[in-house]
Amino acid sequence: MAGKQPGECRRKSGHPCGCPKPPRNAQELQDISVDLKSSAACHGMNELYISGPLQDMTFSVSEGTTGVHVLYQFTMEPPAVSLRLSGEKDGVIKIASKKGYLYLNGSLDRETKAIHRLQVEALNEVGEKVKGPYSITINVQDINDNPPKFDKSKYKAIVWENSRPGKPFMYVHATDHDDPTTPNAQLSYSILHHFPNPYIQMLFQIDNVTGAISTSETGSRLLNHQQQDMFILVVTVKDLAGMSENALTSNIDVEITVKENLWKAPPNASIKENSTEPHPIYIMQVHWNEPGAKYGLLEKERLSRFPFTIDQNGTIYVTEPLDREEKELYSFFATAKEEGGEELGRPLPIFVQVEDINDNPPVCQNALTIFEVQENEELGSNIGTLHATDMDKENTLNSRLQFRIVEQNPKIPLDNLFIIQQEAGTFQLSRSSLNKQKVSNYSVTVEVTDKVFTTLCDVKINVIDMNDQIPIFEKSDYGNWTILEDTPVGEVILEIQATDADEPFTGSSQIIYQIEEGDQNKNFIIETDPQTNRGFVKINKILDFEMSSVYNLTVKAANPEPLVKGVQYNSSSTAYFRVLVADVNEVPVFSKNTYIVDIFEDVPVGTLVMNVTANDPEGDRIRYTLESNKRNWLRIDTFSGAIYTHAPLDREAEHEYKVQVTATEENKKSQSSTAVFMLFIKDVNDNPPRLTKGNHLFFCHPLHGGARAEIQATDDDQQLYPPEFNFSLGGGENIKSDWEISRIDGTHAYLSPKHTNLEEKNYSIPLTINDNGKPPREGNLNLQVNVCRCTDEKRCFIEVENHSGMPSTGMAVGTLLGVLISIVFIVGGIFLRLEYKKMKGLKRNAAKPSELKTLT
Repeated sequence: MAGKQPGECRRKSGHPCGCPKPPRNAQELQDISVDLKSSAACHGMNELYISGPLQDMTFSVSEGTTGVHVLYQFTMEPPAVSLRLSGEKDGVIKIASKKGYLYLNGSLDRETKAIHRLQVEALNEVGEKVKGPYSITINVQDINDNPPKFDKSKYKAIVWENSRPGKPFMYVHATDHDDPTTPNAQLSYSILHHFPNPYIQMLFQIDNVTGAISTSETGSRLLNHQQQDMFILVVTVKDLAGMSENALTSNIDVEITVKENLWKAPPNASIKENSTEPHPIYIMQVHWNEPGAKYGLLEKERLSRFPFTIDQNGTIYVTEPLDREEKELYSFFATAKEEGGEELGRPLPIFVQVEDINDNPPVCQNALTIFEVQENEELGSNIGTLHATDMDKENTLNSRLQFRIVEQNPKIPLDNLFIIQQEAGTFQLSRSSLNKQKVSNYSVTVEVTDKVFTTLCDVKINVIDMNDQIPIFEKSDYGNWTILEDTPVGEVILEIQATDADEPFTGSSQIIYQIEEGDQNKNFIIETDPQTNRGFVKINKILDFEMSSVYNLTVKAANPEPLVKGVQYNSSSTAYFRVLVADVNEVPVFSKNTYIVDIFEDVPVGTLVMNVTANDPEGDRIRYTLESNKRNWLRIDTFSGAIYTHAPLDREAEHEYKVQVTATEENKKSQSSTAVFMLFIKDVNDNPPRLTKGNHLFFCHPLHGGARAEIQATDDDQQLYPPEFNFSLGGGENIKSDWEISRIDGTHAYLSPKHTNLEEKNYSIPLTINDNGKPPREGNLNLQVNVCRCTDEKRCFIEVENHSGMPSTGMAVGTLLGVLISIVFIVGGIFLRLEYKKMKGLKRNAAKPSELKTLT
């Protein structure tokens, strides 16, 4: 039906025929003759076939069209003089029997009938059928003429406090009688108003497609039945998917009742440890708002065993006795789920506290506790504290410990020499009657109790001698000691000895050696052998003859325990010795082990790069040289250490240039040291672009439209960002009239012929490639393009020329056959000769018996 007729007249074309006035009603349609082709063109016939012979046809008509609407004009051929229409006309679809006009006299309704099926027949003058029937189908196209309607006049629903956001608690639903396959029936839901609305944010939300209503994040948090137990939502539904201002709408009230949320975390539960009651034992119960929920427990932490369970009434039990010393607090979650496994609400935190009972005895911290007390200790002095622990809960009566001395051995000079603080366990001296020469130690048994359990702890108290003797050196002057300045750290250079008359292996007799004078920089250290009290003087830091060549050292011997009153250290506890540092010839020392410099590759030859410096401890003059300078890019000033560029740098050849700087003394020994010099060469744009795969291309002859070859460019310079190359053709107009180049991306382009008339030959095409560096570089090259005949594998076929003096193919075949025939003759001759020798041998063997007989 979409063909245009050659004589069609359109208003916009300015056709001189003009547009005749269309028929105003059915009677006028029957009575007057109308140039329907022009009328249809002027009055929007949607490019139908304006007229034509009888045939099966299908029309599409929008519903709601008013007045007379011509669809088509059927032409008749004799003997046909009139047409007859039958079928689903519905009083609207008619035909002008004489003129053949098929038209609508009124409007169609798609919702009443979407498709009308009719038949048309041609009749002669006596009313007999001479042609047909032909089927006529009229599809009624939908317009948006039906507003959506809700299924109910009012909706009611219940929502629970703290409902999970986004989980629907009700649905609204509307229908639209328009065509469901078009946007006219696509519905979109939204909440228009919210009464009352005490909050800035909406408490409820609706799915615009399904109509599912749920609480928002704000609503889940703020809904409270005591503050507001009733809400009215005005819900709007729009057709056209809610995307047009012309959409038709409907509204409905949704009455929502807020109820108290029963799904609340219960108070923390407590259960006594090591319960002897039958298990499981009831702890607490949780409730979902409605029946039918599936309850479960969710572990919060990974345990070797989980001693809790929940039944389908929401009752939580403990399944076995608990030990507070193993775990004091259990934390987990209770869940409520639908039949399908989806959670109905947030998991509830559950806390179970295990109550302590006194089920652990006191424990001595040490199997034997040892104290020391000086024999002159004053009455009431603290000797030490006995430590014990109890695994029951801290700071409760179950873990409260009390101490009592039950026995002392020996009881010399008397019993109860010691007392112990009942709560703290601290020992004190109750008598000033200790005598090291009579009793050197006491054994004390202490009872520790928590009122239920009792434990005995053993304590040993050693009586120690008073520090009334000072250390005395074996000699006061250890003389001079000469050492080399490169003596390694930790080496012993001298041994010293002092003695102490107090009790051995106590703090009173232990000796500590300290350098009192002559060693401000702590170059030396003295370590003591605890068995012999012998002192070992060691090097603590590297020595330097140039810094200090002589050390006059004063050493003091002292005890870690303080001396008793009236006793003081004197000159007997002091010794002297002198350390003489001998000079050694040391190597020069660089200021750094590694020198690093960044430099651009285009710096001029002779540019100063850096000064390296080395110092000789003895002050000798130093000469500098470069090693591993394989590219000879650098030179160094022999005496100043200044390093210069010696040749042009090239980052593309080597971007990290490493050499070794050697500093050598100018003396008889000529010692030297080395440092590393690293030159990081930074790129400049000094390389023009080039092609990555050479400059030879080919096209298969004869050429076809769309033929093209891909080329790729690269640049040897450092690419900090993706390269951007510009491709262009050089040469004259002849090149540009035959070839063109088109960019693919920053590195690729297509070369393609502009037409298919190119000859079969080689072409040299100038190509220019520019990069985007600073300064930009340009690469110029000639693409060698071969337009050639191709093999089936799409490769250039290269024909071998037949040069004079070279054998032809026939000559080569003849020569080969001649060689083969010669080989056959030679092999045949050899074979016949072998057969002849074989036959001759057989005859000779047959004659041998008669010869033997004759000899006999």
